[in-house]
Amino acid sequence: MIRVLIADDQAMVRQGFGALLAAQPDLLVVGDAADGAQAVAAARHLDPDVVLMDVRMPVMDGLEATRKLLGDRSAQRPRVLILTTFDLDDYVYEALRAGASGFLLKDAPAADLVQAVRVVAAGDALLAPAVTRRLIAEFAARPDRRRPRPTDLAGLTPRETEVLRLIARGRNNAEIAGDLVVAEQTVKTHVGRILAKLGLRDRAQAVVLAYETGLVSAGE
Repeated sequence: MIRVLIADDQAMVRQGFGALLAAQPDLLVVGDAADGAQAVAAARHLDPDVVLMDVRMPVMDGLEATRKLLGDRSAQRPRVLILTTFDLDDYVYEALRAGASGFLLKDAPAADLVQAVRVVAAGDALLAPAVTRRLIAEFAARPDRRRPRPTDLAGLTPRETEVLRLIARGRNNAEIAGDLVVAEQTVKTHVGRILAKLGLRDRAQAVVLAYETGLVSAGE
């Protein structure tokens, strides 16, 4: 069973998402929270696999809650799926940088929400929607002196660099394997090495880094 915590300041949203997810045989809603502070406390107590995290909440917003949850090295860290009504939002981008595994618009079809929870729980990043790539490209293009430099990718082999570029373009492992004419297991090995070398948690952070270092750019 995939354990899910829902964090949103609107009771109707929590109840609606809760009913939808609870109807799935492989999903278990273990609790909900009305703000970011409650979400952090509940996650530490209930140990969910996935937290559906609204961006704009009182007391503590979803960005800060994501940072606290994923920055806590002493605890079992859940996967965070950001929920938002905005497809281009600074908070969402910063949440991805903080380690969130992806994001979903609140008006997405019900089936997309269910699938998103399963994808994130499996350890994959929800990067397929074009809007996610557009969001990352949009904000990665903005000047920020704190961002990584291209030299930060120097430890990657040419093939690993190529795989990272394809990841950033939204390609999954099977598609990358087809592009490079290699086995899918070989791609998985490359992805694991890329994440380990760069100190990244998952593919979402890899995509952000690829844009920030200039390995890929908007429109490619």
